[in-house]
Amino acid sequence: MKDKIFAVLQRIGRSFMLPIAILPVAGLFLGIGGSFTNETMLQTYKLTSIMGPRTILNDFFAILNSAGSVVFDNLPIIFAMGVSIGMAKAEKEVAALSGAIAFFIMHSSIGALIKINGGTEQMLNGSTTSVLGITSLQMGVFGGIIVGLGVAALHNRFYKIELPQVLSFFGGTRFIPIISAITYLFVGILMFFIWPTIQVGINKVGALVISSGYLGTFVYGFMERALIPFGLHHVFYLPFWQTAVGGTATVNGVLVEGAQNIFFAELAAPGIQHFNTEATRFMAGKFPLMIFGLPGAALAMYRCAKPEKRKVAASLLVSAALTAMITGITEPLEFTFLFVAPILYVIHCIFAGLAYMFMHIFKVGVGMTFSGGLIDMTLFGILQGNAKTNWINIVFVGIVYFIVYYFLFSFLIKKFNFKTPGREDDDVEVKLYTRADVNSKKDGSNTENKNAGKDELSALILEGLGGKDNLSDVDCCATRLRVTVHEPEKVNEGILKSTGASGVIKKGQGVQVIYGPRVSVIKSNLETYINSL
Repeated sequence: MKDKIFAVLQRIGRSFMLPIAILPVAGLFLGIGGSFTNETMLQTYKLTSIMGPRTILNDFFAILNSAGSVVFDNLPIIFAMGVSIGMAKAEKEVAALSGAIAFFIMHSSIGALIKINGGTEQMLNGSTTSVLGITSLQMGVFGGIIVGLGVAALHNRFYKIELPQVLSFFGGTRFIPIISAITYLFVGILMFFIWPTIQVGINKVGALVISSGYLGTFVYGFMERALIPFGLHHVFYLPFWQTAVGGTATVNGVLVEGAQNIFFAELAAPGIQHFNTEATRFMAGKFPLMIFGLPGAALAMYRCAKPEKRKVAASLLVSAALTAMITGITEPLEFTFLFVAPILYVIHCIFAGLAYMFMHIFKVGVGMTFSGGLIDMTLFGILQGNAKTNWINIVFVGIVYFIVYYFLFSFLIKKFNFKTPGREDDDVEVKLYTRADVNSKKDGSNTENKNAGKDELSALILEGLGGKDNLSDVDCCATRLRVTVHEPEKVNEGILKSTGASGVIKKGQGVQVIYGPRVSVIKSNLETYINSL
């Protein structure tokens, strides 16, 4: 049971990555656009004459600012579609469309009930908002996740459904938008009654987190790093970044929920004197860790390498250290700790918690999009000015982190003879390790079970089409399997008709196999079979 729950959580964590992946680009737009339209920044760096109001550059940066804002303003539907895609086992484009439809219907149902019950004036203060022009409850990305997970569950259950002949046109993937729309009509009605209570609970959790002070910040930082080996860190930090668990704030007269949303709302707002450190406490701790701490550990591993292997180790470690510093991508170094000496990773997690705590103590107001590298620090710290961010404290703490990581890791590597890159036995390759290496070590095997269930009908169709290598594209319309092949002469009409096809049409490299309304199920099964080969 525990293994099943863990596997589901891993899938949920991976599904969050698709919508999260857009945040760096949106953040760059906001960071650049917000920075170079901020009058205080322009005056500080004497750029008003070329980038001030009513200049072409100012207009361009205002457009960038707007383009970044629209992503953060509409994250709920982005999560609804992204999670639907990420959790769907196949036919992912159908899941995405169904997620969008379900999202609109759920919020429209809620909006209708709000109107029926006297409008927003009768609701709790701050409990309603506008979602894509629809008056609804303030559900944030939780609303999108609820839709995404539910639609994916419906999709995976029904995308191959075969209905009675009279309704067979609506079977297979065409059934998913229909069942999703019906389901989320009632989910919307249910949410109108239960979400206000859930929202009160979420707000109380957020208040508890905020009141926990520096200790709570340490625990958050420790857990965020500790969950990375399991792939569950996205599940952990997302509520802090995107929901009221990470706090609420009123920015420009609008109630904003979630640490990251608060930061970017303030970034886009004029007149902010200092960014909200109760929000950035859930982000700023990464900067000293990734820009300074991990490069210090990389230097320690290089210095501890055997002389004859030091050159090879240097090429790997320098690249990994620069990647961590600039982009905040740390997997090569962190999973090397895990593979060769898990105790180093435990120590790393403790220092992560302390880094978050120190940034909170020193009131560092620097946010981020996705990682804690130099790119984010420059855009959201240095360019915003020290008065608004206290970014210089990242450097002071970071220098200490570099020194501590270097000397502590050097001592531990030598003391316990950890086989870090360059210290391996002579017959072992010098390398950095990945999640796959760690999982293989944990499982005791590098093999992967690739056995797929037999599908005789799909196998016969594939044979009739000339085999997997002969296929260029597979799709379907209402009644026909539409295939593009490389060599039409390899298509065997006799075999295809033996699969139940009422006809086969060949025109150049295009082949149409007529199966009737059940064709969408046949297409899904064929794609699943092809992917299993």
